[in-house]
Amino acid sequence: MTISANMGSAVWTASAVNYSRWFNVNVGILLFIIGFLNTVTNQILIKHWDWPRFVGEIAYVCFFSYFVSLFVTVFNSFGIGALPIIIRAVLSCLGIVFFCIAISLYQRANILMHPNDDTTNILRFFYLRKSAVAAQLVDFIPPIVAMIVSFAVTKNLYAVNVGTIFSILFNGLIIQTADKYVWPKLKHNFKTLSQNPSEDN
Repeated sequence: MTISANMGSAVWTASAVNYSRWFNVNVGILLFIIGFLNTVTNQILIKHWDWPRFVGEIAYVCFFSYFVSLFVTVFNSFGIGALPIIIRAVLSCLGIVFFCIAISLYQRANILMHPNDDTTNILRFFYLRKSAVAAQLVDFIPPIVAMIVSFAVTKNLYAVNVGTIFSILFNGLIIQTADKYVWPKLKHNFKTLSQNPSEDN
């Protein structure tokens, strides 16, 4: 919905859209490549090779990239991109709020995650004193750099607008707030480097 509204997507998605336009490649393929790189990065960040985690995240990103591509086509056919600018801006920000709440829920469950969401979980609990806000901001550095490179070459910037700024400013805060108020009894099922489950919420 955020891609179709074209009022700014989440940062990683926006970077995929820009490279999709640059190389004329389906956005789903770019999202898969990004997910694969995230998966490898996670293995480096946890400092050991975890095959179940690796295979699970690759499987997740296969489905995720396919369904993003599918739903972009569906929402485009509904004419989302032709709606008035204010409505598109609201839809973009609303979409970001919804997926931040979803991220909070499934990061706490920690059964199977998109590799990028696992990256922020790893950063949050291993390196950044359990701060969802700091983890999100650090995680945004690579896609922002990637979009700067893309813009420098193509002189175009896609899927960056109100929604992207909203995402940069509020992703971590929404996730951290949802941890406390959306199903608060669901605790973080996440193991630290010492393999002790974290009880942070």
